[in-house]
This record gives sequence, C-alpha cells and structure tokens, in this order.
Amino acid sequence: MARTMKFMSRYVPPEWAEQAALWVGWPHLRDEWGDAFDGAQAEIAGFVAAAARYVPVRVACGSDEAEASARAVLGDIAELVRVPTGDIWLRDTGPIIARVDERPKALTFEFNGWGGTFEMPGDTETAAAIAAAEGLDEIAHDFVLEGGAVELDGDGRLLTTRQCMLNPNRNPGWTQAQAEEALKMVFGVEQVIWLGDGLANDHTDGHVDNIARFTGPGHVICQRASGTNDPNAQTYAEIEADLRAAGLRVSVIASPGLIGEAQPASHMNFAVTNGAVLLPTYESEHSQAALEALAMLFPGREIIARPANHILMGGGSFHCMTREVPRFEAGAGA
Repeated sequence: MARTMKFMSRYVPPEWAEQAALWVGWPHLRDEWGDAFDGAQAEIAGFVAAAARYVPVRVACGSDEAEASARAVLGDIAELVRVPTGDIWLRDTGPIIARVDERPKALTFEFNGWGGTFEMPGDTETAAAIAAAEGLDEIAHDFVLEGGAVELDGDGRLLTTRQCMLNPNRNPGWTQAQAEEALKMVFGVEQVIWLGDGLANDHTDGHVDNIARFTGPGHVICQRASGTNDPNAQTYAEIEADLRAAGLRVSVIASPGLIGEAQPASHMNFAVTNGAVLLPTYESEHSQAALEALAMLFPGREIIARPANHILMGGGSFHCMTREVPRFEAGAGA
C-alpha cells in the first residue's frame, strides 16, 4: 500500500526498522508484584543481556531502589536512566516516536491506568520524561491511548481492537468512526483494521500486541489454539478470520496454550530489534514450534527464547515492557 502525500507528514516506522535504542522497564513497586518481584527482575535482566548484544538498551529506573537493584544485576551492559515510572509497561506509558514533517518527535497521549484499573504514581509522567531523555520535542494528544493498543506496518496500515479502543473507560462516547479518524490523523495511516476481543483475563482490555503483529507490510501473524483446553480457542479463530477478511497476508503460529489459571500468555508479545527477535516462553511445549515459525517469518534475525513466567504475573511480557527508538536518517524518506 503506497502512502499518499496526504499522509506523508507523519510516519511511525515499523518495529523491524533500524533502532537507535531500546527502552526497557525495571520493576520497583514490590507490592504490585508480590512473590513474582524477584523472578521478574531476573527475567528482565536476562532479556536486557540478550537485547544489548544487538541494540543500546536504556533501562527506565523509577526510584533509587530501582536504580540500585538494576545496577547490581546489570552492571554496565545497559544505560540506567532515572525517569518517573510506576509499573514497567513502557509500551503503554512511554511515547511513540514518529517522524513529523521530516523531524523525529515524541507522540504522547493521555494515560489513565488502563481504564482506571491500575493507577500508579509516575506513569502519567513517563512519556514526557523519555522524550526529554531522548532530546525529542513532544506532541501531546488529548485522548487516552496506550501503545500496546495499536500495531503499525509502516506502510499505511494499523491494527487495533474494539474491546480496548472503543472501551468507555478510555474515551467515553467515542464511536468507531471517531476513533478511526483520530488514529489516521495521529499516525498518518490510511487503513485501520478492527479486531474484536483480546485474550481472556487480559487487564489491558484486549491490547492488540497480545493477539496479532505485523512482520512486514501487509503481512500479519496471529495464533492458533494449542490443545483442546486453550482458553482462547474461539478468539483465535475469530482473529484469523477477521485478518483474512481484511485482505492481509496471514501467518499463524502456535499459542502457549493453557498457562496457569488462563493467564494471558502470548507468543505474540515478542520484541523485535536490530538483528534479533526476543520471544517470551512460558514452560510450554508449544514454544519450540513458535520459535521455529518466527525464524521463518524474520529471516536474518536471531530468534531468542527467554522465560517470562514471572513477568507475566505482572500483566504483560517483552513487548509490553519495551519501547524502541527508531533511527531516523536526516532528510530520509519513509
């Protein structure tokens, strides 16, 4: 899909484009994590060590304790940056970095704790603080949006879900037409592709990055049910049907299946960076099949499987806790 001049003033690169840095959240609110706190820090440290082989990593530390614990575990493999944070989910609380009128800018949005469900001190300040740390001017928008609620292919297409984007706990009274108009304007896209519901028990109210991801222009992947007890079997079938009906090229990989008491575990919550894709795994026999499928979909990138069970206990995984900084060449076209 060739983007018309009408939309050229705003451009969000796809996540497989060259990255200058990758931000990662670091847990510091122990009460929010309970017994998973230490395990989550260990899993995130493993993720950072793997990602740092491919891209400069900046770790967002929201307190003295966070900085001290991150330094003790990570040493000098990543840059530790003091910015206000509540939870670790930078995908939602951080900025979306775009090229606006040929200059990189930080797009920021209202954040209300995932519809008022989890409101933590610092989260509403994170996006502006990361923008400042990157030396980027901020373009603030006056509606609620989390980065995990949208998925872009860099060629004029955007995926989202009705369950989240039209939820009255975000922007009360928004119609689908109003939401679509706002998304097209803010992200410079031509097509908004709507899916229905997200995963069962997902406290984000159905973020799209847990159910479908682009791997190239017009090419999307989703999951199939793994086992007869997969709690999202019907949802997966509906997602695949909707994506095919939208005219996209669709690839399907294995889901993790039933994890715990129907936790929202997903192989879709991988993180893409320079030369690598980091895949969260959940001690599932289906993870190897997902790894092999991603290797076919991301040729030339190393597929790195890392455990994420403790991170999942906090409500998300690798994609949720990261935010990439695209590398923009001065004056370069999209």
